[in-house]
Amino acid sequence: MVQLGDSEPARLLISEPARRYEDEPTLDFLVRAQGPWGNVETSVETWGGDGLDTFLVSLAEDFRGWEGVRTWHSLCYDLTLAAEHHAGGHVQLTWRICDRAPSEEWHFETCTVHAAGEEMRNLAAEIHTFIASAAE
Repeated sequence: MVQLGDSEPARLLISEPARRYEDEPTLDFLVRAQGPWGNVETSVETWGGDGLDTFLVSLAEDFRGWEGVRTWHSLCYDLTLAAEHHAGGHVQLTWRICDRAPSEEWHFETCTVHAAGEEMRNLAAEIHTFIASAAE
């Protein structure tokens, strides 16, 4: 399980990586947002993790900063991530989870802030370990 954020108003938990079929790289995991207002969760479908760990590594490598917003999304857009570099050497990640129903009945967003460089490398390593654990 990977936990992002440890204070109010929300915590984002990523857990239960599983391969649906042994002969395909489809990897599913559960994303849950918890707060004093309640809980929401959705199952996220990826193709071998869809390069989430690689995306986070690229942010860590560019610790000096970049212009604009960099984005990542899962196979079905049930999890999206937007990254912005801020003055002072911090990266703001906006995590968005959505219901996979065709009508997108609900969505949830929360932000986490990480020090550029080492803290981002640690997050990327945790996500890499998380994705790799499904292969075991």
